Amino acid sequence: MSGGLVALLDDVAAIARLAAASIDDIGAAASRAGVKAVGVVVDDAAVTPRYVTGFTPDRELPIIWRIARGSLRNKVVFILPAALLLSQFLPWSLTPILMVGGAYLCFEGAEKVYEALHPHDHAADAEAAALSGPEHEQKMVSGAIRTDFILSAEIMAISLAEVANEPFVSRALILVVVAIVITALVYGVVGIIVKMDDLGLRLARSGSGAARTFGRGLVKGMPVVMGALSVIGTAAMLWVGGHILLDGLDKLGVGGPAHLLHDWAVAAGNALPALHSLIEWLVETLGSAVVGLVVGGLIVALLHLLPNRKAAAH
Repeated sequence: MSGGLVALLDDVAAIARLAAASIDDIGAAASRAGVKAVGVVVDDAAVTPRYVTGFTPDRELPIIWRIARGSLRNKVVFILPAALLLSQFLPWSLTPILMVGGAYLCFEGAEKVYEALHPHDHAADAEAAALSGPEHEQKMVSGAIRTDFILSAEIMAISLAEVANEPFVSRALILVVVAIVITALVYGVVGIIVKMDDLGLRLARSGSGAARTFGRGLVKGMPVVMGALSVIGTAAMLWVGGHILLDGLDKLGVGGPAHLLHDWAVAAGNALPALHSLIEWLVETLGSAVVGLVVGGLIVALLHLLPNRKAAAH
């Protein structure tokens, strides 16, 4: 009897070890997949704060929570099933789909550069602000969730490409983990960023001299941080988008551009052996960003400049 119980306990322990190993494998794979999507994650975190600009402090976190729920719904309910079905039955389609997403990232990044050089008309913003509180909030939340859908699709596609060789169930679990962790990370960071100026104001009004100084520094520094995040997000979109396009072309048999950039990066790294890895990464990153800017600039020209010229001609 005791021997049977010991054998049963041994079996249970073996199953537990196997389950723990599986969880560890899923966690490690999810981590690798999430790292691949870091550029899009940075952009997602940089884009979202603008959707809560102009609201009273008591509405900022509830709005972010609503957007976060919509983002998780985008990933798990809509994007994940479609991505899994494609990877299972049409795996060849993942590279072209990923490249379409990469081209969209290039377009978004280039459009931000264009808007920085040619500020847009704020009439639409004024119209939105004229709406009543709940209507304006709903409009901003809906707009944020629509924007998030594109970025979430790209995050999930990049993550899926990283774990495409995993079994179907493992693939699904990994992507669920990625969806939850990245959503929590992005909107947790957004919440902290958005409330930092409120924290600064409270500290600036406190009794301690050091706290007041730190609080004033936060209030003055947050616009700089927001501006830096916007620049980093734009650069990340161009870099990630360009890299996706180069990698996709390589997988489709057009490896010349990717190999040429890699050769340039290796040559630059060899010129400075002490910083070889850093220099190689910088050259490949800058090269990918240049590709992203060129491709995105062409799309911006097609969508914005050419229609404007036709309208002017009429």
